[in-house]
Amino acid sequence: MLLGAGRLLCSDRRRPGSAHEAFFREVWRELPAVRRVFGNSPWRGHRRSARRTPGSAMEPCAEPPLFTFGVIADVQYADIDDGANYTRTRARYYRNSVRLLRRACRAWSEEDVRPRFVLQLGDVIDGHNVKHGASERALETVLRELDGCPAEVHHVWGNHEFYNFSRDALLASALNSARLGDGRLARPGDMYVYHFSPAPCFRLVVLDAYDVSIIGRDETSEKYEEAASIMKEHNSNPDLNHPPGNHDNCPLMSFSQCRHNCSFFFSVHTVTHGLEQRFVKFNGGFSQDQLQWLDEVLSLADTNQEKVIVVSHLPVHPSSTDPICLAWNHSTVLSILHSHSCVVCFIAGHDHDGGYHQDELGLHYLTLEGVIETPPHSDAYGTVYVYKDHMFLKGRGRIEDRVLRYPDHVNG
Repeated sequence: MLLGAGRLLCSDRRRPGSAHEAFFREVWRELPAVRRVFGNSPWRGHRRSARRTPGSAMEPCAEPPLFTFGVIADVQYADIDDGANYTRTRARYYRNSVRLLRRACRAWSEEDVRPRFVLQLGDVIDGHNVKHGASERALETVLRELDGCPAEVHHVWGNHEFYNFSRDALLASALNSARLGDGRLARPGDMYVYHFSPAPCFRLVVLDAYDVSIIGRDETSEKYEEAASIMKEHNSNPDLNHPPGNHDNCPLMSFSQCRHNCSFFFSVHTVTHGLEQRFVKFNGGFSQDQLQWLDEVLSLADTNQEKVIVVSHLPVHPSSTDPICLAWNHSTVLSILHSHSCVVCFIAGHDHDGGYHQDELGLHYLTLEGVIETPPHSDAYGTVYVYKDHMFLKGRGRIEDRVLRYPDHVNG
């Protein structure tokens, strides 16, 4: 049954929007056994994507861009031998990651149009540094490489930042780039959020995806208690890094077993069930205070007729990432984004496979591939060229070129 489903998945996967696509997308998410046989999701980065093939690389417009900026995610540097991810299915190149970071900084320095800034999307050093007592040393190493960038670096915080440092330590560190932000609508409390305008009529907003989390908060804080309550409600596993409702430990099932165990085949409930995988310890969520702040910043941008790019370590659209990498309250963030006329794009990291989706309103959701799982012979960074009516991502290595046209309803 599974092999048959896999064959049909593969035959239908090049028809986005087909009658079978939604069904089989969920089958694919629900049956890890199928994924082990046929590989990763055949849709990741396929819908509305602009793929680069040898000899047909896309190039920016001939006209000069309004500005450009660099993007890179999940460097996860550690001075240790190569290893593997949590599920032991992917190689991780810990020492090599800083070499790829150095290569990216050098390339940005040599571009004809120097980037206005660089976005470092989180997890800049790996959690393995903690057990080696090397967190400070590893951070110094990557910051030294980032000093070679031709522009200011805006840092986003991911789960690995919180494995290595407390929130107070991060706020006092060089990874706190909020000093580069616009002073209006200052952040409430100790959330790591800010916004800035890199050019007239444009604004970039940095969010704190671990504002409500187990790893990003002191155990005595209200936000930790809120996160613990969320996890208790959704995940009963002893190891909270293991997603709820996961069949990975089950052998290949017969159809009757699958019918009994996998509610998807007979109920739309499994669509929600698949998204339940996001309730793991290495994810987090956005507090009500942060969501209100975001709404106020976007209202300011609406008033000023600006185009807005929002960034976070965690993705917020289910079609731009594996469900296990989603922010806990992603749907609330989407509702806020959709309630404003200024937002053009949401950029995230965390999912090392990367991903992309354009929703029904025309908003783009871009998830960058991770440096840490990029082989030494390749790369994983990009430059975004910003124009009046679109952005162009020039990817390097694993990152694809993409044309991101602004939605019709967007300001200007």
